[in-house]
Amino acid sequence: MKLTKEFKSLEKSAVELTVTISKKDVAETYQNVLNNYVKNAQIPGFRKGHVPANVLERKYGDSIKADALGTLIDQSFEEIFKDDTENRPLPYAQPSMDKAPEFDLSKDLTYTVKYDVFPKVEIKDFSGVTVKEPQVTVTEDDLKEELKTIQERNAAITDKKDGIVEKDNVITINYVEVGEDGKEIADTKREDYVFTVGSGENLYKIDDEVVGMKKDETKEITKKYKKDFENSDLAGKTVKLNVTVKAVKVRELPALDDDFAQDVNSKYKTLQDMKDDLKKNMETAVTRRVREMKNNSLLEQLVEKNKFDIPASMLAAELDGRWRMMAQQFQTTPEQLDKMIAASGQTKEAMLNEWTGDSEKMLKSRIVVDSLLRARNISVTPEEIEAQYQKIADEGGMTVEEVKKHYEDPRSKEYLIDDTKENKLYDELYKEVKVTKGDKIAFKDLFSQQIVR
Repeated sequence: MKLTKEFKSLEKSAVELTVTISKKDVAETYQNVLNNYVKNAQIPGFRKGHVPANVLERKYGDSIKADALGTLIDQSFEEIFKDDTENRPLPYAQPSMDKAPEFDLSKDLTYTVKYDVFPKVEIKDFSGVTVKEPQVTVTEDDLKEELKTIQERNAAITDKKDGIVEKDNVITINYVEVGEDGKEIADTKREDYVFTVGSGENLYKIDDEVVGMKKDETKEITKKYKKDFENSDLAGKTVKLNVTVKAVKVRELPALDDDFAQDVNSKYKTLQDMKDDLKKNMETAVTRRVREMKNNSLLEQLVEKNKFDIPASMLAAELDGRWRMMAQQFQTTPEQLDKMIAASGQTKEAMLNEWTGDSEKMLKSRIVVDSLLRARNISVTPEEIEAQYQKIADEGGMTVEEVKKHYEDPRSKEYLIDDTKENKLYDELYKEVKVTKGDKIAFKDLFSQQIVR
């Protein structure tokens, strides 16, 4: 196909492509489409394959031209982007055409489309980039907390003999708000609500108020909430609740001994074995988390130093993906989620707008990583993947064969390869930027810090 092409850069990584196809190719393509119509047309009074071309042109002229035009555009796209990856359209949205081109067999065909391309980002300047590495140590107190969590997970929950509510008891309550007229507010009624006293894991935060109550006791609780209370529906209000304690239970923690360790996992012979393994796993988790935080800080600075826009279709696809994921979490459809959100007084548009900032940051970070991987031609060898298998096996207490089985699926294997490439990239980058000691962070606080990805 003989054609000319002209690319014009637009805002937000969009492109306007103008293509001109020779009239010879236009005529040949039209004739091929017409011949196909002749071959397959079935019209009363004619045998299949014997309908005169001029009859078909009179009857289906517009359709034949439309098919020829579509064929010309498809073939020209295939020709243009066969080797041109830089200007190739992103897959999130179809190229758009403001107006249909003039289709004239006696003239060259010219059409113009607009579409989004992958942002062109060149990251060469690393001056002034400083990454602070958080300082985290797994202490004996951290290990004790972890052991306590495992104890609680394996605790036996039994009825409390005296039935009196104390802190750390697991209680079941019925509750309902009472209006100023003394009547119950029906839509606030809740039965058989279970929570641990002192955890704060209840809507009205009535942990202190239920302490001292007995099983089967009903009590009217009046609670005033501060203006900055976390629940906006309760902030600044005074609420009356009728609360009935239905059950009071205690957790009986198992003793921390060798038998307990063996019950938790048969690979442990002694309690010390379990402690050593826990500490190793906690230190591995710290290493991973600190690296994530370092990587995030590095990418934030590179994004800030290298300004570029996110293609509109890419951002829209990311937000749509987050919406669909949220629907899955609620075990519903995206359409039903829209109705659920509307019923709560919010809108889908408002939520998408709220997500936009973090989504843009995450996409820009991805683009920076992808651009650097391509610019530096980062690749991995089979030997490096084998080393990664061994590392995963060592960290997870598995055999290499078990790890390999986990990555048998091609998509999982591809993920491992991509992750290994990125780690190689970061290792290179940390040789080119300044890395300093950051603030000390307690183990328990390390995983509460949000990372935008």
